[in-house]
Amino acid sequence: MQIATQAGISAEIGAIESAHRGSGLEHPQPSLDYAPYRSSLLRHPTKDLHHADPERIELWAPCFGPQDVDPLEADLTVQHSGQPLGERIVVTGRIMDGEGRPVRNQLVEIWQANASGRYIHQRDQHPAPIDPNFTGVGRCLTGDDGSYRFVTIRPGPYPWRNHRNAWRPAHIHFSLFGTDFTQRMVTQMYFPGDPLSALDPIYQSITDPRDRALLVAAYDHDVTLPEWCTGYRWDVVLTGSHRSPFGQEEA
Repeated sequence: MQIATQAGISAEIGAIESAHRGSGLEHPQPSLDYAPYRSSLLRHPTKDLHHADPERIELWAPCFGPQDVDPLEADLTVQHSGQPLGERIVVTGRIMDGEGRPVRNQLVEIWQANASGRYIHQRDQHPAPIDPNFTGVGRCLTGDDGSYRFVTIRPGPYPWRNHRNAWRPAHIHFSLFGTDFTQRMVTQMYFPGDPLSALDPIYQSITDPRDRALLVAAYDHDVTLPEWCTGYRWDVVLTGSHRSPFGQEEA
């Protein structure tokens, strides 16, 4: 089997985006079997979705409160005895519904690679160093204004085997448990100006540029702290026409 090149993958991405642009749809939804993202062809859902009874789900779905989440869990740089390597950053923002109202007391979880682009799990075979002072997971609850805040390290890009010379842009995974939806929502936050984003079939599977832009954090100098860290702001909208794109869980 011939391994696709980046040029071939980029051509596939361009053809799909052109087709969607010509469809006339305002916000075309990405295909679950998005061909340039090779593994999605084998593991995308093939059965119709089933409606769930929200009240029944509430009987067994996880519940979280302030007693379950320690505020220190939002600081990924203090979980070990030493300081992790890399650029220290603050990522903050608000979780909102489609009307712009804050979504309070929601569990926000993140996980990410370290500054070298390496995750701590056995399936990650990227020959980059593991940082003994960085696990790469954290969580918090949103405040009354829907805000969240994490202190972490800017993740590095890493190779993956989707095609020859495939590299994922730097990103942070977000997971949300909420009260106005009945399932876990998973998405990814990207960094502004990353040249790998234009080459990445996961990011590019969202064919509308306006929707893709919703996944990119903004550098915010008011979030940046003097002689300590840089700051980024990223809001998540759960519902409505301007909701943030969500996807399947991916490491």
